[in-house]
Amino acid sequence: MRILMVCLGNICRSPMADGWLRHKTKQHGLNLEVDSAGTANYHVGKKPDHRMRRLSLDFGVSIDELRARQFSVADFDNYDIIFAMDQNNEQNILQLARNNKEKEKVKLLLNELHPNQNLEVPDPYYGTDANFKEVIELLDHATDAFLFNHQLITKQ
Repeated sequence: MRILMVCLGNICRSPMADGWLRHKTKQHGLNLEVDSAGTANYHVGKKPDHRMRRLSLDFGVSIDELRARQFSVADFDNYDIIFAMDQNNEQNILQLARNNKEKEKVKLLLNELHPNQNLEVPDPYYGTDANFKEVIELLDHATDAFLFNHQLITKQ
């Protein structure tokens, strides 16, 4: 299974979701491919935000090797599930879909944790370290829920 995490700039939320899922894939010996992208091209080629990199290490997850890239139509061909961090990015992705099959791949990540509530992962970019930690913990729980919901692990 191939999973793509998507936010706006691909330097905070989506690389952290990517990092958590990669970490858990390795930890549980799962056969998942994980990547991340942004709907905007603001930070293409750059490392994740320095605060997200620093604070993620406190949780034992390194995202230093990740580099921002922009979401493209080809991602519909390359990924089985495309998780948006919020409704604006979900809509941006859906606008690029060429058919209903591609649209069905696009989901809000937090619906894994809170089904059908369409909650959004808050963007911590203009916030404090506490906001980044809150997002990291939320993404930890959401990626656990994904693995459990898809029966890739047996307990959360």
